[in-house]
Amino acid sequence: MSILYKFLICFAAGIGAGLGTGFAGMSAAAVISPMLITFLHIPAYQAVGIALASDVLASAISAYTYGKNKNLDIKNGITMMVTVLLFTMVGSWVSSRVPSHTMGNFSVFMTLLLGIKFLVKPVMTTKETMAAVSAKKRFIQSVICGIVIGFICGFVGAGGGMMMLLILTSVLGYELKTAVGTSVFIMAFTAFTGAASHFAIGGMPDIWCLVFCVLSTLLWARIAARFANKASAITLNRATGAVLTVLGAAILAVNYL
Repeated sequence: MSILYKFLICFAAGIGAGLGTGFAGMSAAAVISPMLITFLHIPAYQAVGIALASDVLASAISAYTYGKNKNLDIKNGITMMVTVLLFTMVGSWVSSRVPSHTMGNFSVFMTLLLGIKFLVKPVMTTKETMAAVSAKKRFIQSVICGIVIGFICGFVGAGGGMMMLLILTSVLGYELKTAVGTSVFIMAFTAFTGAASHFAIGGMPDIWCLVFCVLSTLLWARIAARFANKASAITLNRATGAVLTVLGAAILAVNYL
């Protein structure tokens, strides 16, 4: 298998993963993993490790861009991040003790449905509405939602980025840009933890694929995040919805066609 072929597949995967991360805080694993498994025949465990590693820098640069534009809730983001990490481990432990169920396409279907949701029913919450919620209530909401997200992610092994965006916008009432900024902030830390665990357990993956995916995802996440922070609320909803819908449909097509 040539280096050029690897580069083209990884670059294409990075485009989808980067746009998903920069626009919607989506985990790169939803795009990169199936691409690497299908076209490069990389073992699933290594593919997920590469995707998580790609998530780290892409989410970090996206979070920086959103934070620079004052679209990041660091205080409550840290609270949610801690509970997500803790209860992901709890969910994983519970999952290991109960009969397994087929949940492999959970994040893919969520990506598609969430994309349609943003197109049909845009998130038009304002920062003024967000500010009206008391700090105590927001803290309690962040803890509870972090527990739910972490447990489900640990139990089914997927869906973290999409679940965070859905809960931040629909349950916590975040304005879309702040929701995405906070989501990618959390994802940078959760992805680092996941990537480190995968590499420690499964060893280093194909270095060329790792480098190509990381760089391509980083580039497109930066482009998407800069565009998102300059766009109006309705434009961002449409762009986010379009990206998620296309990615969800494309991944389903790769898996089933």
